Amino acid sequence: QVQLVESGGGLVQAGGSLRLSCAASGRTFSSYTMAWFRQAPGKEREFVAAISWAGGIPYYADSVKGRFTIARDNAKNTVYLQMNSLKPEDTAVYYCAAQLRGSLSARGTQYYTWGQGTQVTVSS
Repeated sequence: QVQLVESGGGLVQAGGSLRLSCAASGRTFSSYTMAWFRQAPGKEREFVAAISWAGGIPYYADSVKGRFTIARDNAKNTVYLQMNSLKPEDTAVYYCAAQLRGSLSARGTQYYTWGQGTQVTVSS
C-alpha cells in the first residue's frame, strides 16, 4: 500500500497559478489510479480530478475543467495538479488519494489511501 505526501500549496492571488505535487512511496505507483479532492471550511469534500493507472487518462470536475491539469510521472512516483486561473472559491485543503487498479471515479469512497492535505488559499 502506498503512502502519500502532498506539497505545493500556498497563498496566491486570484488569476494566479499553483502546482501541487503528491509523492507516493512504494514500487507499484504505476498501478494506482490517483485523484485530487478538496475540502473548504464548512463544506463537504469535493472531487477535483483523477488520472487512471492504465493510459494516464484524466477526468475532471466541471468546476475545474479547462483550468486545472492532472498529470503523473511514474518514474518519480508523483502525481501533479497544475492549477491556473485560480479563483477564491478554489480555496480549500487539497488531498491526494489512491486506489489500486481502480476505475476513474469521483467518489471518495472508492479511494482507500489518502494524504494529509495541503492548504491552498486564493485571495481576491
